[in-house]
Amino acid sequence: MQKILIVMGLFLIVIGLLYPYIRKLGLGQLPGDIIFKSGNTTFFFPIVTCLIISIVLTIIFNLFK
Repeated sequence: MQKILIVMGLFLIVIGLLYPYIRKLGLGQLPGDIIFKSGNTTFFFPIVTCLIISIVLTIIFNLFK
């Protein structure tokens, strides 16, 4: 259990460091992502981006299973 938490923490750190480069790929701005803007409030739900990331991770995990 402890190893899993450490690996997850390291993964989140890597994603945080790579975030500016990942953002340039266009993830989070795909057609189908939900964005509501009203005054000073913005609600953002990247449903299509989440689906694509989920599919890619599923394929990767199944390859290394």
